[in-house]
Amino acid sequence: MNPTHVKKGKNAVAHVFLIIASIFFLVPFIWLVSTSLKPIDQVFTFPPEWIPKPFEWENYSRAIEYIPFWKYLFNTSVITILSTLGVVLSCPLVAYSFSKLKWRGRNVLFALTLAVMMIPAQVTMIPLFLLFNKLGWVGTSLPLIIPQFFGVPFYIFLLRQFFMGLPDSLREAAKMDGASELRVYWQIMLPLAKPAVLAVGLFQLMASWTDFLGPLLYLTNEDSYTLSLALQQFQNKQGSEWSLMMAVSTLMTIPIILLFFFLQKTFIKGITFSGIKG
Repeated sequence: MNPTHVKKGKNAVAHVFLIIASIFFLVPFIWLVSTSLKPIDQVFTFPPEWIPKPFEWENYSRAIEYIPFWKYLFNTSVITILSTLGVVLSCPLVAYSFSKLKWRGRNVLFALTLAVMMIPAQVTMIPLFLLFNKLGWVGTSLPLIIPQFFGVPFYIFLLRQFFMGLPDSLREAAKMDGASELRVYWQIMLPLAKPAVLAVGLFQLMASWTDFLGPLLYLTNEDSYTLSLALQQFQNKQGSEWSLMMAVSTLMTIPIILLFFFLQKTFIKGITFSGIKG
């Protein structure tokens, strides 16, 4: 059999499998959007009705009016943008130091960084809460933003692997031309690591946008709630209005989907090349 035909056959089988798998992943989102447009009496019908009859577009306007949606959206956006900025500024710098600079204790600190990744978040939850309470940060969004400016172990590890894959000759050539270490990092290494940095930024953005536990622990004032907390509050107050709840959930999900859609090539490239060399 022609090897070209065999390869095409394998690719066809792989594509069929991926299409079937993607359908399974799409079903929950399709059900979410469908339910957000249903009258309340169609939500729990059996067998399920996938197409609303009629389409209740006013569910979205009712959901936005029921809670201070725009205020919660603003709070969520501020926390997400600032925490992502903190990660993008701190993690590449630490990762570059671990990968390209030679200094005493580097391997020990990197091992500690990896060890921190193994500690479950539940173990540090109470000590961190007590620390932020002593600082007077409980009740504000600072605990959700400031720690990101000191680096996140997983992101540091991911970026370190990417920097390890960049040739040392670039750094050495720049140093011979008289460039400082900071200039080498900022003007040469960081632009080359752009795919990995964007991937890390997207990871943090999604984590911060959908975070529920952090805001639940530290945000005590209803005016500072995020959308994830607002959704829980909405469920408690209006548990029977599933259509409105699904409408709010859809509005929360759409920005993440659009962001990933436009950045998917950069995201995949950053993840792919992060393990070149280590």
